[in-house]
Amino acid sequence: MIARLADIAFIVLPIFALIGVGYVAGWTKHLGERAADGLSEYVFGLAVPVLIFKTLSEAKLPEGGQPWGYWIAYFTGAFLVFGLGFLLAVKIFRRSHLEAVMQGFTGAQANTVFVGVPIILKAFGEEGAVPLFLLIAIHLPIMTTAATILAEGAESGVSRATLIRLGKALARNPILIGIYAGAIAKLTGFQATGVSGQVVGMVAASSVPCALVSMGLALRRYGFAGDLAASLTISTLKLVVHPLLVFGLTRMLPMPPVWAGVAVVFAAMPCGVNAYLMASHYRAGVASAASAVSLSTLISLFTITVWLYVLGVG
Repeated sequence: MIARLADIAFIVLPIFALIGVGYVAGWTKHLGERAADGLSEYVFGLAVPVLIFKTLSEAKLPEGGQPWGYWIAYFTGAFLVFGLGFLLAVKIFRRSHLEAVMQGFTGAQANTVFVGVPIILKAFGEEGAVPLFLLIAIHLPIMTTAATILAEGAESGVSRATLIRLGKALARNPILIGIYAGAIAKLTGFQATGVSGQVVGMVAASSVPCALVSMGLALRRYGFAGDLAASLTISTLKLVVHPLLVFGLTRMLPMPPVWAGVAVVFAAMPCGVNAYLMASHYRAGVASAASAVSLSTLISLFTITVWLYVLGVG
């Protein structure tokens, strides 16, 4: 047991140590908000898309097609948590429809880029890359579309202009562009080699450390204390309830063991920054979303360790 925990510590602690480096750099003002914004844009707009392109273009896809149990397990858990978060916000915290949508979305939206990619790749290696990036490919569109429809439909219904605007935003999303490019490269047999391959490799290698430092800077900016009761509830839904539901479903539905592990760890990721950005856009539930992002990231140091132990990783 001690040896297993030591192995897991070597997976988890370096990840959170780099987040800590970013937090301290922001706290001491060694890196200011301009640097934080620039690093975040680099990670989201270039480094991670290139990593995804490289991984998918070189990946070995599973034989026999996609394991549908994988998708069902993850998204059943995600939407159950979304609904539970919404109901708790309305019944317990007496929030408006729009605030309840934001709280439900925050509890169901995983931090896929800044925390999920580094941890899952380190825990499962190359074998976990394909299920990880395929899930990222549809996670953002599905969850964002659901939250937008519920938010926009709160009063006057969803307009055609809203759906067009959402479609354009998703089409321009750098993460999704990286996925599309990687899938096309895989289908056509293209792989970056020579000088271009070295450039792609160097940019891809920078994505993980830069993402983690950027996450630390974001935590310093958003803080931990806003709407504490709601953010603790959201964090519990995200870090405990969501992975527990997915874990149970992966035991009942057919899928390769590594895919099952990726689904559970993906579900165990802390709340994603996109939830805070959407709450800011609608000016609803901003304090609880920002606090939940920070608080769930801090607590996930311990909960992710537990889930990796349960899954036998390490």
